[in-house]
Amino acid sequence: MQRMETPRALIVEDDRTWQQLLAEMLTDMGLAVDVASSLDEALRVMTTVSHRLAVIDLSLRFLDPYNKDGLAVLDALGRHDPGCVPILLTGYATVEVAVEALTEHGAFSFLRKETFRRRDFLELIRRALSQPRWLETGPTAVSGEEARPQDHPPSVRGKALIVEDDAGWQSILAELLADMGFEPRTCSSFAEALSYLQRERYAVAVIDLVLRRWEEVGKETGGYRLLANTRDAGIPTVVISGMGTLDDVEQAYREYGAFAYVEKQTFDRRSFVALVEEAVTRRESQGGLEKLTPRERQVLELLAQGQTNKEIAAILVISPNTVKRHLQAIFGKLQVSTRSAAVAKWLEQEK
Repeated sequence: MQRMETPRALIVEDDRTWQQLLAEMLTDMGLAVDVASSLDEALRVMTTVSHRLAVIDLSLRFLDPYNKDGLAVLDALGRHDPGCVPILLTGYATVEVAVEALTEHGAFSFLRKETFRRRDFLELIRRALSQPRWLETGPTAVSGEEARPQDHPPSVRGKALIVEDDAGWQSILAELLADMGFEPRTCSSFAEALSYLQRERYAVAVIDLVLRRWEEVGKETGGYRLLANTRDAGIPTVVISGMGTLDDVEQAYREYGAFAYVEKQTFDRRSFVALVEEAVTRRESQGGLEKLTPRERQVLELLAQGQTNKEIAAILVISPNTVKRHLQAIFGKLQVSTRSAAVAKWLEQEK
C-alpha cells in the first residue's frame, strides 16, 4: 500500500515566539512544518518543496512597520506554488494594505496579531485545508473565521451590521465603519444576522451574498432572504461580493432594494466610504419612509392619490381592517397622527 505524504505548511515569520506558537498548532493538526524568517529563506523553501498552506507575516524585518516583504512572499507563492493557500498574519497592516493583500496578491484570508485567538486560528486553518487546491479556486474563494465581538466604542451614528464570513474582509469592513463613527456588529451567517436584526436597530448594513454556510441551500434561502429583511426594516444595505454574477447584481438592486453592489476584486476604500455615507444620508433625508414595508409603501402611495380605505382595500385585494392596521403602522413609523401629514411626507420624497 502506498503511503500518503504528510501535507506541509510554510510559516514565514521573523519573530521566534510566533514561529514556535504557529508551528506547534500546525503540527498538532497533522502538518509537517517548514519555517522561514525572511523573504530569501521563503523563496529557497518554496522552490524546493510544495505546501498545502502558508502563514505569512507582512513585515519580515523585526520591529519595522514599513516592511512589506510578506506581499512579495505572496507573489512568489503565486508563481512557484499556486496550489498553496496563503494566510496573512500581521500586527502592522493598515486597511489599505489588507485590501491589497486580499485583492492583488492572492491572500486567502487576513488575521491581526493583536486580536489573535487560538480557537479562531485553528478553525480558519481547518477551513483552508478543506478548500480545493488554490490553483483551482483562485483568490476569490470564500473563507474566514467565526464571528467575534468587535472592541469598538459605541457611536452616536448608530450600529452597522456586517455579514461576512471571511476574517480578513470582516476586519477591514469593521475598521472602516468604526472610523466613520459607527459601532460595528459582525456576524458570519444568516442565523446570526437575523438574530441581530431582531434585537437591535441599524443605521446601515454591509452583506456578502455568498457565505459558506449558505452554499448547500443556495443564496435564495440565505443571502437574498437576509436582503429582504434589511429592505423591510428600512436599513440601507451595501452588498459586497467576490463571486457575484450579472444576474446577482440585477436581482440585488431590482428585487431587494440594495443601495450599492461592491465587487471585492475592485474594492476601493474611498469609494466604499462614500457609498456608505450616501446611503445613510439618503435614509436620514427620507424622514422615516425607509422604515416602511413594501406593502405599507403601497398603501401610502394610494392614500397620496386620494383613495379611500375601501378603495385601497379593493386595489390591493385586502380587507378595510387590514388597511387600517397598515395606516396605524405607517403613522407610528412616520411619527404623524393624520392622513394628511403622512401624505405630506410621501409627497416630499417624490419631489
